[in-house]
Amino acid sequence: MRLNKETYKEYKKYPERILQFGEGNFLRGFVDWQIDKMNKEAGFNSGIVVIQPRETGRVLPKLKEQDGLFTVCLQGIKEGKAIKEHSVVNCISKCINPYVEYDEYLSVAKNPELRFVTSNTTEAGIIFDENDICSDVCPKSYPGKLAALLYERFKFFKGQENKGLVIIPCELIDRNGEKLKDIIKKYAELWKLEKEFVCWIEEENTFCNTLVDRIVPGYPDDNIEEITKEIGYEDKMVVIGEQFYLWVIEGPSWLADEFPSEKAGLNVKLVNDVTPYRTRKVRILNGAHSALVPVAYLYGLNTVGEAVNHEVIGEFIKSIIYDEIIPSLENPDIPQEELVYFADAVIERFRNPFIHHHLMSIALNSMAKFQTRDLPSLLKYIEIKGKLPKKLVFSFAALIQFYKGKRGDEQIKLSDDQYVLEFYRKLWQNCDGSEDAIRNLVREILGCEEIWKMNLNKINGLTDAVIKNLVNIETLGIKEALKML
Repeated sequence: MRLNKETYKEYKKYPERILQFGEGNFLRGFVDWQIDKMNKEAGFNSGIVVIQPRETGRVLPKLKEQDGLFTVCLQGIKEGKAIKEHSVVNCISKCINPYVEYDEYLSVAKNPELRFVTSNTTEAGIIFDENDICSDVCPKSYPGKLAALLYERFKFFKGQENKGLVIIPCELIDRNGEKLKDIIKKYAELWKLEKEFVCWIEEENTFCNTLVDRIVPGYPDDNIEEITKEIGYEDKMVVIGEQFYLWVIEGPSWLADEFPSEKAGLNVKLVNDVTPYRTRKVRILNGAHSALVPVAYLYGLNTVGEAVNHEVIGEFIKSIIYDEIIPSLENPDIPQEELVYFADAVIERFRNPFIHHHLMSIALNSMAKFQTRDLPSLLKYIEIKGKLPKKLVFSFAALIQFYKGKRGDEQIKLSDDQYVLEFYRKLWQNCDGSEDAIRNLVREILGCEEIWKMNLNKINGLTDAVIKNLVNIETLGIKEALKML
């Protein structure tokens, strides 16, 4: 029996009040799960229109086949006990591919009940693309799509005061709401739109900065048969997630009345400043994830659990967290003991026996992730300690090796922006493996300001340290290179 509205007897269609850019595992196992809770337990009464952000997406057709229904299976430690539980999420009412249904996408703007926008297009998603134009063709970037929709709404409702939206992005970049708004305004300038539209964006729309936290490995390839028996039906869109979650939203006080998370008993914090929460989480949890992936994967491991429980890699990642990341976090709002407590919880979450979080699922857009998650810790450590953090530097070298696209005889399926993949492909294609060739390759990579937002070759000793580690990894292999470290 396949999950759909015919087989799910409690199926309900809600008013379409939320527009969601992204259909991936995280949004479904985090945002949609919480919207479903608010609908069922707090009378939120809000359906979601899901927009496919990428032209090559493959999830939307499966969602449509199941009428937007899917199962979230939560597995982990809850109130001191190992617990597994599952629930059907019933809040997605429509799925739109804007690349082939652009008119239908723009028509969403005309819905008077639309109130919220949420998104997760990865760290590389909130960008300005000057090639996006205001026309009858779908913009490629997420901000371009949103700008086009907001302009359509502005025109249709003639700039009415009460037709603005609350935008709650979930991308893991600092001040994500503010940056998204700034890009929307840049598109207004690029497209030569009316000044009244810019005023409407500023005055009638609310852009919230956020922090999101839940490990969502996604579809359980390894044990889907076991899960199908447990839930009693076939679901091609099952999402596995941990029990722990946290959503911090920086916004106005009136948002609590419109967004009834507290009434639903959810771990959502509406705050005046998201910064302390974001710094702690992004640098420790996400930074550890990103630093772990290339080293553990090249070592021959495939999941976070395997890696953190491994004798060598487990000690490596713990040393990065406690010896390099935490010492780089100087913040009067977060006491040192609280950082250690959070780090201990992170290690326990990584060890969750129920979750098989594949390293390759974290590897998407690894360059942008290293730049936002790990580079700040690396730079701050140097500033405070006056020396390089050896293990973060080693992870950086391993990441460059990872983008060679080979693990032994196995091809690595790299997933990143096309210009990043092409950049690395050309560099590795012209590298013969000699120390001089690797030296030139590293200098080119560290000097790429488009990726790092700065020239990393200017950091004293960093280039030579990355070269030394990469030479060892390339010539001796990751295991021997780690021993030398």
